[in-house]
Amino acid sequence: MKIPPFSLTRQLADLAPELGSAMQRVLESGHFIGGPEVDRFEREFALSIGVSFAVGCNSGTDALVLALRALDIGHGDEVITTAFSFFATAEAISNVGAKPVFVDVDPDTFLIDLNNVEQAITPSTKAILPVHLFGLPVDMERLIQLAKKYELKIVEDCAQAAGATWKGKPVGSWGDIGCFSFFPTKNLGAAGDAGAVTTNDHQLAQKMRELAVHGMPQRYLHSDLGYNSRLDAIQAVVLNIKLPKLDAWVGKRQKIALRYRDSLQGLPCFSLPCTVDSHDGRHAWNQFVIQISKPIHSPVNNENLVLRDWFKAKLEDSGVNTIIYYPIPIHMQPAYESLTYQKGSLPVTEKLCTKVLSLPIYPELTIEEQDKVIFELKKLAQKF
Repeated sequence: MKIPPFSLTRQLADLAPELGSAMQRVLESGHFIGGPEVDRFEREFALSIGVSFAVGCNSGTDALVLALRALDIGHGDEVITTAFSFFATAEAISNVGAKPVFVDVDPDTFLIDLNNVEQAITPSTKAILPVHLFGLPVDMERLIQLAKKYELKIVEDCAQAAGATWKGKPVGSWGDIGCFSFFPTKNLGAAGDAGAVTTNDHQLAQKMRELAVHGMPQRYLHSDLGYNSRLDAIQAVVLNIKLPKLDAWVGKRQKIALRYRDSLQGLPCFSLPCTVDSHDGRHAWNQFVIQISKPIHSPVNNENLVLRDWFKAKLEDSGVNTIIYYPIPIHMQPAYESLTYQKGSLPVTEKLCTKVLSLPIYPELTIEEQDKVIFELKKLAQKF
């Protein structure tokens, strides 16, 4: 039995009849850019997030760029964020001309450590960009208090957290702007690249809408230098079919995560991912990420071998495929050598990058496949 870290084929098989007829309808309509499917998605997605406006765009990366541009963040400005995320989080900051300022993460939640944010604020700081990583929401009440104290904007990176909430409110509804990715493997995935921004501010929504279409407030009138970042109608129709199913899919992810936690609790080498109290929020479990640490007594005697990598290889040999999110922290990437971060400057982040391993998790993962993952992990743990 081969178990992938995620699978789109099963979801496609379930949705194929509905998707096929809907796509045919779009193709026959001739509305490939904009049109009723895009309008419908923006309306329904805004309603699901609990905001007044949602603007579709080409990707989650573009969503971050549009958000920062709409807030007039650029050259000479600083944005505080995390180095334990996908590269696009910081890349978007740099691409608008601003400087990413990295803060270490909490070792249990993997989220930006709010205890360290205040000391990173300077007169050049214009915004904080928290990442709801792996589907776990940041404590947005505490972050908003801090942002208000220093009159800073908040841009939420919700790329991995569609379906997550904090204190009953969906992520993407707390900050000035929320940024979503609909990359196919996300909880709410399109059939290619797609994204959206969410906000309650009409002016910000209008600004982002214009920037996404070459800075056009009206046809052939360009008031700003923008982008070609429109949400395609084909992607919108896929998202319109999937959006009503998101809540149930997240529920299935939660059940799988609970089963993993119950079955793997107390095993040597493993630290299980942090949950969120039901009174505080809802974890969307885009990934189930464990930490693997070498105990004092280990059958792996090669000191140069990261134990996490040994586990990954052994699991793959047994048919269980896993993914590492992320092997290299952003501040240690060659692209950011100019920021002169030294090794050890973000110790928690750097250590996590040698320990984390993401287990298979997606709504269609069967009980038998879950049992296989659990069995193989327990078998490896017995060696310690």
